[in-house]
Amino acid sequence: MKTTFGAAGAAFLLFVSLAVRPLNAAAPFNGRFFTGEGDIEYLELLDNARRMYDADSEFENMAMLYTPQWNGVVEGPTWGAWWVQNSYGPTYCAIPFYEEPFVTFLQNSQDLWFDKMGDGKTSYVWNGKDSWVPPDGCLMDCASDTWAMHRQGDGRVSIHDWGVEFTAAGGLMQSELLLVNRDPAALAKYLPKLERCASFIESRRDPTNNLFLAGPAGNLLAPSYAGAKLADGAYGMGCLAGLSVTYIAFLDRLIELEKLEGRAGQTELWSSRRASARDGLALLATEEGYLVKSIDPDGTRHGVYGAARHGYFEASPNHDAICFRVVDEAQSLRIYQKLASIPGLRPHDVVIANCPSLDDMYEAPQGLWAFGTWVNGGHWTTCEARALMAYSRLGKYEDARRSMKHIMTFARQFRMDNPLTDFGNAVYQPGEPINLTYDAFGAPSGLIRGLFEYLYSAAGLRLVPHIPEGITRLEQRFPIRFGTKRLYLAVAGNGPIRSVRVNGKRWKSFDANSVFLPYKSTPQLAAIQIVRGEAAAKTFKAPKSDCSVAPLPALADWPRPPQKPPVDGNLMASAGPTTEAITLKTLLDRAARLRRFNEAMVAAGLKDAYEAAHARLAVNCLLAAHQRAELLSAGKLTALPPRSEAAADKLYLSTPMKLCSGLEKLLDSWQGSGDPRKRRIYGLWLVADTSRGD
Repeated sequence: MKTTFGAAGAAFLLFVSLAVRPLNAAAPFNGRFFTGEGDIEYLELLDNARRMYDADSEFENMAMLYTPQWNGVVEGPTWGAWWVQNSYGPTYCAIPFYEEPFVTFLQNSQDLWFDKMGDGKTSYVWNGKDSWVPPDGCLMDCASDTWAMHRQGDGRVSIHDWGVEFTAAGGLMQSELLLVNRDPAALAKYLPKLERCASFIESRRDPTNNLFLAGPAGNLLAPSYAGAKLADGAYGMGCLAGLSVTYIAFLDRLIELEKLEGRAGQTELWSSRRASARDGLALLATEEGYLVKSIDPDGTRHGVYGAARHGYFEASPNHDAICFRVVDEAQSLRIYQKLASIPGLRPHDVVIANCPSLDDMYEAPQGLWAFGTWVNGGHWTTCEARALMAYSRLGKYEDARRSMKHIMTFARQFRMDNPLTDFGNAVYQPGEPINLTYDAFGAPSGLIRGLFEYLYSAAGLRLVPHIPEGITRLEQRFPIRFGTKRLYLAVAGNGPIRSVRVNGKRWKSFDANSVFLPYKSTPQLAAIQIVRGEAAAKTFKAPKSDCSVAPLPALADWPRPPQKPPVDGNLMASAGPTTEAITLKTLLDRAARLRRFNEAMVAAGLKDAYEAAHARLAVNCLLAAHQRAELLSAGKLTALPPRSEAAADKLYLSTPMKLCSGLEKLLDSWQGSGDPRKRRIYGLWLVADTSRGD
């Protein structure tokens, strides 16, 4: 994602931190990322959501999850790895608006899975002494740069199945990333791995019913699924609804990748397998239309709401089936109606995993397994991302509004924790001064992607506007990625689509509900205005790109609020296995070099390169820290409680420190490289070290 504090952006942090909702609800809303008219509250929620994906002086943001350990993102400061189930919702929803350096960060994190995927030969130690050999194509619960867990790592790990639905979800995320990026080299690298993932899932197909078998903890929100209980008390395999839903959604994207590569035979193969998987999915539906959780080999159904045994509603396969269009409009509405009819499923306006309590876990529902705490009825914002997409698809905007408002109560307190206990009303780690996890960004990303859905295919991109009726005008002031192309979107009016303009010219590829953009005919920079109902078209242009960065403050200009220690002392930040201690002066010097490096990259025509974007992000995060300090010192921003504010202050400085460390390490490693591109960029890095004037 590009962070642009350029010439006009020197004061932007002050603006975003002090912006308040206009007193007159009819007045236009002018946010940093969204502008519009009508429902001001909803527009402000959207703007706050997008702010969390850029350097910001008020909210915890995605840059704070950067780790130089693998030059990517990490689950959280207290979670040193990258999880499939936890990243699933936020990643899927954010991919269209992720830009560099986050595109590279995300791929580096997902490579932890694909570099260590099972091959049927390699052994992995899982508890310090025992080892296992995951089957070919199997992904995992989580991984770091030094280890991987190919089974759910909590609970009775020794009885757990391989990460079957983890594999489907990981395959879906990587496939979506490839469809958005449309990079031939990346497609050639990852497509064979994705085919191996799909083949592993196919090995679990029951040919008698076209459902897929999974054992204990083989589901995505593991280990809430125990499999089928056998007569001897052990647990075997059952047919898991979530696995069918996630696999079908994965195949939808894998098929489009095969089309991009012109592989007719593989396209036909996976299309046939998807069709039969859809046939099997019908067996998992109740008479009311919603999906059960699983079916045992003897026909016992788990997750039939109100039944004497296993009479709970399982949320994730149901909202996921809507989110990913695995079920049609009619069934989607029936699923939603059932979900909305269960008051206990959203007691705090965010969906919990199941309601009522599970009665088929391999552990008793007490302690961590108690209803409303963890995988049994706790809240996971990675799931909320997909629920928000489902709400948007069906026009249930009030559900989306209430969900985001609830998550904002945690965001304003720097309590972006996951899972949320007490049925979604309390943090999982209350002893920490602040909380931060990748999952927690699921609601912000789901709210944003829900606006246009973004259906990527081999042929192009379909936009399906889902704009609340109260919003009469909306403009996204940030780009959506479509291969090398960048799209800026605006909507005017309500009702069916009446006309579309792209860069001021009439566009013919649309119907009443959607706009289609063939890749070849879409401009590299496209300002797309969608006019609905009786609204009139207005001039809409893409904002000018500004890759400059505002000057850094001098050390003497750094404020010192009463609750903060002296700013010229040591700053501490974890940089992977070691902890780095530097002074603020040193950090400012390092950031100044990155600022000069960015200027050199821009002058060399490399402004869009990952390395330049990484440098800009590091500097902008330091500027955000300075702006926060100024606002706190002036009393223009409400401080957190002292212990929490001290932790937040540290986080605001450790984030640019880690970003500096990661990029410096990468660029320094290119000394003597035989790659012409790396040699060129390393040369600019050296020039930035010797230049002056900052």
